[in-house]
Amino acid sequence: MLTRILICAALLLAMTIVASARDLPKNARADSVVVKKAKRQLLLMHDNDTLKIYKIALGKNPVGPKFRKGDKRTPEGRYVIDWRNQRSRFYRSLHISYPNEQDKARADSAKVDPGGSIMIHGLMRGWGWLGKNHLVNDWTNGCIAVTNDEIKEIMRACPNKTPVIIYP
Repeated sequence: MLTRILICAALLLAMTIVASARDLPKNARADSVVVKKAKRQLLLMHDNDTLKIYKIALGKNPVGPKFRKGDKRTPEGRYVIDWRNQRSRFYRSLHISYPNEQDKARADSAKVDPGGSIMIHGLMRGWGWLGKNHLVNDWTNGCIAVTNDEIKEIMRACPNKTPVIIYP
């Protein structure tokens, strides 16, 4: 029994490594984006299969859901990609529909501004040379950051209205 468990674990690990290392085909389309904050992972999904896994940086205060403007937290919950920006102050960006109705209600009950402008984005313009070194620390104001090459790939695979699920 233990041997079977170890074999299954090894296969899952191998599949994860392959999914994160391979290039995403140019015509690949994700039907959802899953973010696992604790693992610092963004997964592009299609029909419950993982197309690719990206390592991510989060807001400077990553534990817990976003509550109010300026708390530097990355939200948790269900959202969609609702617009994109090819000319943001970051290399490129996809806007996440935060705040949703639950986020607004929570902020309203505390009489605080829930904030907004939560994006999946590349690196700040002029800083693309950092590449994966940006992952050393969580550094965003609540957004989800990937490399510039990765945001190009994600933007190509995720049309507007793609669901985004962000887990703790």
